[in-house]
Parts: sequence; structure tokens; C-alpha cells
Amino acid sequence: MELFQAKDHYILQSGDRALWCSRQDGTMGVRPATDLLLAWNPVCLGLVEGIIGKIQLHTDLPLGLVLIRQKALVGRLPGNHKVYKITKIAVIPLSDEDPQELELELCKKHHFGIDRPEKLAMSPDDSKFLMKTLTQIKSNVAVPIKKKVKESKERGRMERRLLDELYKVFVDSDSFYYSLTYDLTNTVQRQGDSGRSDLPDLPLWKRVDDRFFWNKHMIQELIDLQDPAADFWVTPVIQGFVQVEELVVNYSESPDEERSSPETPPQELTCVDDVYPRFTVALISRRSRHRAGMRYKRRGVDTDGHVANYVETEQLIHVHCHTLSFVQSRGSVPVFWSQAGYRYNPRPRLEKGEKETVPFFASHFDEQLRIYQKQVIINLVDEGGREKIIGDSYLKQVLLYNNPNLTYVSFDFHEHCRGMKFENVQVLTDAISDIITDMRWGWVDQAGVICQQDGIFRVNCMDCLDRTNVVQAAIARAVMEQQLKKLGVMPPEQPLPPKCYRIYQVMWANNGDTISRQYAGTAALKGDFTRTGERRLAGVMKDGVNSANRYYLNRFRDAYRQAVIDLMMGLPVTEDLYSIFSKEKEHEEKEQESQRGAQEQVSLLLQTYMQLLLPDDEKFHGGWALINCDMSIIDATNKDVDVLLLLSNNAYYIAYYDEEADKVNQYQRLNLEGMEKIEIGPEPTLFGKPKYCCMRLHYRSEETSGYFHTLRAATRNPEDDGKDTLQCIAEMLRITKEALGLDLLVVEKRLER
Repeated sequence: MELFQAKDHYILQSGDRALWCSRQDGTMGVRPATDLLLAWNPVCLGLVEGIIGKIQLHTDLPLGLVLIRQKALVGRLPGNHKVYKITKIAVIPLSDEDPQELELELCKKHHFGIDRPEKLAMSPDDSKFLMKTLTQIKSNVAVPIKKKVKESKERGRMERRLLDELYKVFVDSDSFYYSLTYDLTNTVQRQGDSGRSDLPDLPLWKRVDDRFFWNKHMIQELIDLQDPAADFWVTPVIQGFVQVEELVVNYSESPDEERSSPETPPQELTCVDDVYPRFTVALISRRSRHRAGMRYKRRGVDTDGHVANYVETEQLIHVHCHTLSFVQSRGSVPVFWSQAGYRYNPRPRLEKGEKETVPFFASHFDEQLRIYQKQVIINLVDEGGREKIIGDSYLKQVLLYNNPNLTYVSFDFHEHCRGMKFENVQVLTDAISDIITDMRWGWVDQAGVICQQDGIFRVNCMDCLDRTNVVQAAIARAVMEQQLKKLGVMPPEQPLPPKCYRIYQVMWANNGDTISRQYAGTAALKGDFTRTGERRLAGVMKDGVNSANRYYLNRFRDAYRQAVIDLMMGLPVTEDLYSIFSKEKEHEEKEQESQRGAQEQVSLLLQTYMQLLLPDDEKFHGGWALINCDMSIIDATNKDVDVLLLLSNNAYYIAYYDEEADKVNQYQRLNLEGMEKIEIGPEPTLFGKPKYCCMRLHYRSEETSGYFHTLRAATRNPEDDGKDTLQCIAEMLRITKEALGLDLLVVEKRLER
């Protein structure tokens, strides 16, 4: 469709239809395409794929018209329905000012409009005027400019951040999908329900499941018109994940062929595969727009019974005219709980008591049972440690709810899969195999509904990301093999062919990564197991990086992303973004100034001694400059870096740095097998309140055990006790030792002197 800019309107035109959007107040209306002749000097800006809606990033700023600038075909669902992913958007301010460079595909039909307005001949003053970006738009309120200069600059910078986050929400996370002919918000079973026989005659947006209609608020004005002519312009968009693949059941493929092309896409398969059965598998995840947001900003349940990170995932199998659907869901533990996200791996806490939680827990599951009839909870949180408080609260609420249609299964994922043995998830799928069989799946053909799924699995861990995706993939695989055997695509006693299984694993790993980016800002942890079926050192190290990145993203970016999501949903922004922006800017400036010189020195030290100390057969995993705070050896108030901690794949090194001599004068190499535990807690002091946090590394040598190193971080902020840094280091040590198949206990406690 074409986008025109006129004096008072932006006009979208497709065939004989046109949508007019006022540049003065943002009001929208549908008109015949011939009315373009009545517009004042319309200029074609280029082509767009559709409209998402409108958003206002700040009350002092104009509305923005959000358009689909570019799309990518994901695949075709049964019935030849095309599904698209939004790959680029354009945001146009609805104001008198001309838009910035939109980079739209040019419309060849309108030769006069091939050049974009900002490239046309204009006066120097007009040229400067057009160079202004959306973030430089001033408030329409008449105030003395001199008094508002600082405020305008702050607003402009904050606006840039919010606009940048809006683009990232749509583009970076590969999150948003739509179809012009298929209802992506509803499962096959809901679409085939006999009670919904009138739906095919309704416009697509009137058939949707309201939970997953992500742009509903943004496009609400067109919905409110209640004009059949407006239906064309309302495109329901989901946030989630969609992937469609065609697989060939070929058991004659040799191992050499498998290894030579492990990721050969279906369209590149040789003609020899034409003699083997084929089937299409599609994975559709749809995230609820209720209680949407980032993981430390949205946890647990709210007063409407909605939970954070609620995602319904449907696996479709299509063979000939048969379409089979299996649905699972994930969602945060539906009690009131939170984690203070400004800490690394913060301890969860309950926000409301048992009795206060009961009605809201009931509200959540009443809705779930209304939609799915039965629900089987699979709770993957640890049965001990810091997660225990959440798991215990969950179980108590289930017992109080006391509904025969609700089944509770607890599986301590970390206990059963200790030492990276994620294949032990098979223990869970074997234990619930009868439930899987009884639950069945949705099944339709050209004649109608053959079978319906009776209930769903609701899987959760703490974040409903990493562990949850591994378990859901395992359950879905078991169901798919049953389905293919039922249809005669697979022999009764054979597993899925290796090539099919690899593609299938990649699909679920992609699903986990995408959902994780939406909720936590990084790809999923444990994704290498879902992707390959093996837990490898490279995956473990990637998890360490992603875990640290999640902490960074939560600390510095989540407030802005949460604000953008709230604005998309039509919710008030509760956080003081000006205050957050000012603090972040001040923090960044101080950090840059104070760390520039120190970072260069420390980096040089680490690089030098990494080369000197590590043998050629060891791989460097990380290095940190720390302070020795063993009270029996050195004064813990010393603020200078005097210990280098180097980590390899097999050992860790404690190198004692002599600042006066500017060199390491002694070091210890300790095998990771000998590290017994790590304790993190306030420094051991005799008098007064501890100022710093310390990390104690307990290790044993060949002769004896009971030795330890006590270290703390070199902090530059007086308010920083260094705990976050130490927790990051401890996590890297833990996962590196775990890669060797060994466990490492990390505990938080007050360190004894």
C-alpha cells in the first residue's frame, strides 16, 4: 500500500480503499481512494505493508503512527495461509513537522513522488527544519523558551531512548507476526469449535483471542468506528514465535549424509526424498498482552488474575488433509512475588500472605479451566534453596484451590539434571506418559473435528524460560511421535529419523531463544541442549555470558522497555523515567571517567599473566582484578588491586600482584576439581557494620582440605559493596566446573572470621 503525505493528513491507500490520519490530532477515518484528489498537495512517500496503530511516548509529544515498513514470509500454514514476521517498522510523528528519513521502498507508479520530500529543493531554513528528528519536537504549550531549555534537552534525550526501545521491541527480538487470512491468536481446536461456526463470516480481527491481540490498544480507534470499511485496516499482530518446516521421514539416510549437512533446509532436499513420507510441522507461540513486560518488572500474578510471561505454544502437524494440534502453556507462578532486579540473581520474596493470595490465584485458574477444561501443572522450581519459598507457596495455593480438574506435578529440574545431564528430563516424560495419552490432541480434517485435546500442560520454572522450554520440547516430541505413528507416517517401533529430529530441535531452541529475548533480553540458557540434544562446554560458557547480560539489561534498559510495552498496552507508565534517565546518565559518565584508565591497566595485566601462567592446552575463560581481604594476611581496607583471579577450563589461578614492583611475585594454580564450595557474604569484621561483601573460595589440595581464599571486588562507588560482581564471578566458576561434570555449591552467608 502507498503512503501519502498531505498538508493536514497522512493517507494510506490500497486499491480503492484509503485511510486518512490527521496530522493535527491523530484522528483516523476511512474514505474512498478517489478522495486523494481532495487532499492538499499529496506526495507519495513510498510503500508500506500495513498499519500497527498509534502510540504516544510522552504527554508533551505528538502521537506517532506506527507502520509495518518491511515484512518477511515465515511460511504457509495448512490451507495455504501465509504468515509474516515484522522485520522493520516506521514511526511517523502526527504533527505539522515533516517526518525524518523513513527509508521506505519507493513507489514506482508515482514518478513525481520518487524523491522523498527531504531531498526536494528547498530553502536553507526549510532544510534545517526538516533535519529535526522526532525527539526534537517541542511542546505545544506556550512557555518561555529560556526557562525550558534544560527540560527540553532532557525530554529530547529520554524521547530518543524510548523511540529507540520501540524500534528494538519490534525489530531486535523477532517477536511480531501476522497473517492476513489466518487467525494466529487461536488454536486449531478453538477455530474448529462447532460453537464458533459463524466466525468465518466475520473479519479476522473479530475472531481473535483477546489475550493475544497485541496491537489492540494501538488500533482501538479504528475498531471503535464500527465501520465495515475499517475492517480492512485492522491487522491483528501477535508477539511470540512462528516457524514452519517441511520434514521428510527418511530412515535410509546414512550417518555421513547427516553430518555433512546437519541443517539442510527442506526445500534443498534431493528428489530421492520424494519417495518418503512428508509432513509439515509448525510451532506457534503467542504471548499474552496482559501483565506483559520484562522479567524483574513483571512477576507472579496481578489483581485481575493475569500472570507474567504467559505464553501459549501450539505445535501443528499437517499430513495430507489432516491437521493435528497440541497446545501447552507457560506462565509465572500465580502468587504475589517479586525479585529486586538491581541485584545479580536476587532472592525472591512473597508480597502477600497466603489468605490474601487465594482469590487471585483462583481467578487465574478459573479462567484457565474455562478455556482449557483441565490443567496439569508441571512445576520445575528447585525444591530447596532460594526458590523453595515460591514452590511451597504454589503448592499451598493448589491445595487450597482443591479443584479436581487441576493436577500438580513437581519436578526439581536442577536436582534431576545435575551435572548437565538434561537427558534426564526423560524421567519426567516417562512418569507422565499416561497423562499425555489421556490428554490426546486436537485433530481436524476436511470433514471437521475428529478429536479434541482434553486439557493442557502448564509448565513453569522461575522465569518460565530455560528449564520450561527444555521440558515443553520433550513433551511435544513425545506427542508428535504418537501423532505420526497414528497417521502411519512413522513405523510403530521407530523413533523420529535423525535429520527430522535435528530440525525439530532447532525449531524449539529458536522458540526458547525468542521468548527469552522478549522477557529477559537475551537468548535462552540451556538452549544448546534443546538445539542439539547435548550439553557442551561452549553452551555452558554462552550461558554465563547471557546470564551476566540479563543482569546488565535489567539494570540499565528494562525500565525503558517496560515503559514502551506499557504505552503499547495503554497502561500508565509508573516509573519516573526522567529520574531513571538522569541517574543512568550520571552513573555512566562517572563510570566512564573513573574506569577508562583503570580498565586499560587491568586489561593489560590480565592479558600479560594469562599468557604467562596458562599452559597451551588450557583455554582462558575469564579474569578479574580483586582485593585480598583475608584478615590474617592483609589489611582488608586496602583499596588497591592486589590479586588477579584467572579462570581456565580446568583450573583457576590466584596471582598476587605487587603494586610497587608492578609484577606478580607469586601465584597458585588449583584444579577446579579441588574447589569445594563458594561462600558469599559480608566481610568478617569484629566491630561495626560490614562495608564490603566478600567471596570465600574453599579448596582442597592433594594433602589436605580446608584452605580458602577470601576476596572482594575493587569498587569505585562508595555505595557499592561489590556483591553483584562477586556473584557474577561465582556463577562463571560454577558453570565452568559444571562443564567438567562436577557440582559446585554456592551459598550466601555471613563469613566467619
